[in-house]
Amino acid sequence: MEARAKLSYARLSPQKTRLVVDMVRGKGVQDALNILKFSPQKAAAIVSKLVSSAVANAEQKGVSDIDRLMIKHISVDQGPVLKRFMPRAQGRATKIRKPTSHITVILDEK
Repeated sequence: MEARAKLSYARLSPQKTRLVVDMVRGKGVQDALNILKFSPQKAAAIVSKLVSSAVANAEQKGVSDIDRLMIKHISVDQGPVLKRFMPRAQGRATKIRKPTSHITVILDEK
């Protein structure tokens, strides 16, 4: 039985988030949470909360054994980009891009 969790519009760069997600793809839930706990990236804490949320969703669905759950599918898609401008010298302005991400986690039993 599958359990899923999705986070939309996370204020993280998809490129940087994919580096974190690649570390835990295909791992067991407990191993993935341990890896994310000791990763220094900002995305690691957010992905960890999302995996924990998927585990809670699995409990609600009535999965027989939580310890046997593994990350079946995890992906990061690009969301909309917030565009801002910063004033610079001599009346100029620089464009600042603030990317967002959509993260999806699907858990399944081994």
